[in-house]
Amino acid sequence: MSTATIREARAKRQKRIRGKLTGTADRPRISVFRSNKAIYAQIIDDRTGTTLVTARSGEVDAKGLDKTAVAKKVGLVLAERAKAAKIERVVYDRSGYLYHGRVKALAEGAREGGLLF
Repeated sequence: MSTATIREARAKRQKRIRGKLTGTADRPRISVFRSNKAIYAQIIDDRTGTTLVTARSGEVDAKGLDKTAVAKKVGLVLAERAKAAKIERVVYDRSGYLYHGRVKALAEGAREGGLLF
């Protein structure tokens, strides 16, 4: 599979997922972006089109940790910031990635931090 085809397939999955779930003020959406080196997460209210909370791997202490452990820490930081913004319930948007590895670790970290989804 070429790189363009892989990107197109992910974009297709992303569109299919976003057609089924949207973030509201009651339950905003956690959107994940995963690059080869970093992972980013945002909590978004799709009704108003605003980003409420963000977290990224550059903000956590990653010394001596593998990428999966860093993703879990990002989830914990995201949950902590969400609690400060009085957000408890969310929907999880994996953005076309498989629910495996770093994407799964981020979700588990957010759950451990107290977010419900």
